Amino acid sequence: MTMIIRRLDELRALVTGWKRSGEVVGVVPTMGALHAGHLSLVSGAKAGADRVIVTIFVNPRQFNNPDDLANYPRTEFEDAKKLEPYGVDVIYVPDPDQIYPQGFATTVTVEGLTDILCGAFRPGHFDGVTTVVPKLFLQTGADRAWFGEKDYQQLQVVRRMARDLDIPIEVVGCETVREADGLALSSRNLLLSDEARAVAPTLSRIMRDMAGALGQGGSMAELTPGAITALTDAGFDKVEYLELRAADGLALLDTADRSARLLAAAWIGGVRLIDNIPV
Repeated sequence: MTMIIRRLDELRALVTGWKRSGEVVGVVPTMGALHAGHLSLVSGAKAGADRVIVTIFVNPRQFNNPDDLANYPRTEFEDAKKLEPYGVDVIYVPDPDQIYPQGFATTVTVEGLTDILCGAFRPGHFDGVTTVVPKLFLQTGADRAWFGEKDYQQLQVVRRMARDLDIPIEVVGCETVREADGLALSSRNLLLSDEARAVAPTLSRIMRDMAGALGQGGSMAELTPGAITALTDAGFDKVEYLELRAADGLALLDTADRSARLLAAAWIGGVRLIDNIPV
């Protein structure tokens, strides 16, 4: 069974030995409920580092909805079993006081990138991300970190945060992993009813069609109304956003006049799904 560490002093003692030997340390930060998307990041880390730490911490500061936090799946035992075949060196499951000790009073904010897209609908969410992630980077002493492109905005925010704070770490982005029917893998998919799960792949299907049309010179002004109607007709409750953004910097675009990402967030059956596709 892979070693599970819950206290920072134990983790640091271990990492200090690795660093003394000149080994490259990789980290895969997660909130648990691991699926094939997370495991693809672990594979990348195993190939790109001598030592690999997987962190599991359900970060309360990333949830602006208390029900969302309460319902988030917590599956530590199952996660450890899934990680066994990968031979990671440590699973770091910090006790809450190891991340937010009594009197903790610091928040890290990345301006500009965090008040759009998901940030506009989840106030405080990215402050939670950009406060916990540097702590995990510094606690693990990692040289490289692996994040999925499935949450593309988060990837851009984390890269900017690390660069702005001069944290000496390389943030590696990995392609979104999907089910056979196109649905992007997410821990939240576990919360979908059978009926909602059957409809959910419509989101990626419509986005692929839009991306193709945008690549042929189409505009968001032309394409967006029909796409939103198609999603609601299919059974989605609400589309929070469906936007074309510059791949670097996330500037809002109407046409794909540079490398871009089509990004969406939509609700179905009480579950919020996000996705993005390169254009």
